[in-house]
Amino acid sequence: MNYITPEKAGAASENIIKYIDKIESKRLATHNIIMARGNDIFFEKYWKPFNADFLHRMYSVSKSFVSLAIGILIQEGEISLDDTMAKHFSEELKNQPDKNMHNQTVRDMLMMSTAKPNRNWFSEKPKDRVKFYFENDIKETRPAGTVFSYDSDGSFVLCALVERITQKTLIEYLKEKLFDKIGVSDDIYCLKCPGGHSWGDSGIICKPTDLLKVARFVLDGGSFNGEQILDRKYIENAVRNQIFINYEDINDANTYGYGWQFWKTYEDSFYFNGMGCQYAVCVPKKDLILIYNGDNQGKENVRQCIIDSFFELIVNTVSDNPLPENAEAYNKLVKRTHSLELICAKGEAHSDFQEEICDKVYKLSENPMKIEYIKLEIDGNTGRLFYRNRQGEKVLHFGMCKNVISDFPQEGYSDECGTVEKKGNFYRCAASAAWVEPKKLYIKVQIIDKYFGNLGITIGFKDNVCGLHMVKHAEAFLDEYQGFAGGRQS
Repeated sequence: MNYITPEKAGAASENIIKYIDKIESKRLATHNIIMARGNDIFFEKYWKPFNADFLHRMYSVSKSFVSLAIGILIQEGEISLDDTMAKHFSEELKNQPDKNMHNQTVRDMLMMSTAKPNRNWFSEKPKDRVKFYFENDIKETRPAGTVFSYDSDGSFVLCALVERITQKTLIEYLKEKLFDKIGVSDDIYCLKCPGGHSWGDSGIICKPTDLLKVARFVLDGGSFNGEQILDRKYIENAVRNQIFINYEDINDANTYGYGWQFWKTYEDSFYFNGMGCQYAVCVPKKDLILIYNGDNQGKENVRQCIIDSFFELIVNTVSDNPLPENAEAYNKLVKRTHSLELICAKGEAHSDFQEEICDKVYKLSENPMKIEYIKLEIDGNTGRLFYRNRQGEKVLHFGMCKNVISDFPQEGYSDECGTVEKKGNFYRCAASAAWVEPKKLYIKVQIIDKYFGNLGITIGFKDNVCGLHMVKHAEAFLDEYQGFAGGRQS
C-alpha cells in the first residue's frame, strides 16, 4: 500500500476532519481508522495507546475470513456448496433426530439460513464445541435455506469443516493459499475453542492493515497483482445479497441483505462486521475502503454514526479525479488527529468532597458482585479502588480524567481458548475516573487485550453511606461486576 494525501485520492481533508469530529462527538471508543482508495491509503490514525503494530481482536470479521477459506476449498474441488453437514459430520450427527440439522448445506450455513437457534456455549462450556453444535436439543427447528437467523455457531462449524478437510488450522491454510501472497503479516493468529478447532466465528487477531489487505483482495474480486487467487464468481456471490434480513422493514446500514458471511449496506456496498464495531466497509462504485476498529459494546446505534457518516461525508463527496492539493486543510487534519487518545471518563478531576471519603472503608450489604467492602484513594491525577470479592483482595488503578494502563484485577479469565479459565491470567485495561457530581465518582474500565469489554462503576456518597452500581458490556467475562450495592462507612 502507498500513502497519499486525501486530495490526491479525491477526498477533501475538511471532510475527514468532519468525520473525526462526528466520531469524537459521540464519545465512541475508537482504536483506529484507515481509509483507502485503490492501493493507496489516504488516512490512517491510531488512538493512543493503540498503534499500527497492535494485534487487534476482529471478532465476527473472522466469519468473512472463513468464507474465503470455504471458497478456496470449493475452487479446489474439496467440497461443494450443496454438500450437507451429514456428509462431513456424520459422527457428530448420529444422535441428532432433527433431519433439518442433517440436511443443512454449506450454502445454507454461509448465508446463515440454518436449522436451529444457537445454544449458549459460553454458559454451557462444552468440552467440544463442534459436538455441542450438532447435539443441539432445542425443539424449535426450520428447514435450512428458508429464512435468515444469525448463527455464529454455524460460522464456527464452517471453520471446523475447513480444518477437518485440510488437516490444517484456519490460519495455516489461509497463509498457504492467500495471506502470504497478499502480504498479510505473519503475526496473524486465531484463538481456539474447546475441542481444538480455531474460533473461526470470532477469534482472529491481526493488525488493522492486515484487515485492509484482505478487504482490498475481496474488493478486487479475488485477484492480486494480476493473479486470480480465488474464483471471481465465488467472491461476487459472497458479497451480494443472498437472503432477506430486513425483518423490521427499516433502511439501516445492516438491513440491505446478507451474503456468504458478508453484510450488504448502502450503495451496493458490503462490509466485514465484528462485535464492538470491527468494520471493513468496501464501496465498489468508488473503490473505497474504511477500516474501523474499536470497542463500542453496549452503545446503541453507533453503526449509524460510523458507517452512515462515512457515506455522507466521504463516499458521497469523493471525486472521481484527484482534487487540487490543499496544504492548509491537510495541515489542519494533521493537527486535529495528532494527539488522538482512547476515550476516558468525562467530568471533574477533583472534588473537594473526596477528602471526606478517601481512605474510608465502606462495608457493603449483600450484593450480586459478592463485594464485601470498597475503599478509595485519590492522589492528584491517579487513584485506586480497593475492594474484596470472592477471589480476595483487589486493587483497580485509574487516572483522573485520563487513562491508566494496568492489569484488571480479576484473575483467570480465558486466554488462548474461549471459556477455558486460565489461572494467573489477567487482562490489560485502560481505567479512568471523573467526578460526575460533587459526591459521585464514575470509573470507566476498558479491557484492551485479546478480549475487549467495558465496565462502568458509579459510586454515590451521602452522609456516611454509599451506593454502588456496576454495569458491564463484554462477552462471557466481567460477569462478577454487574449489579447494585449499598454500603456504610465502618
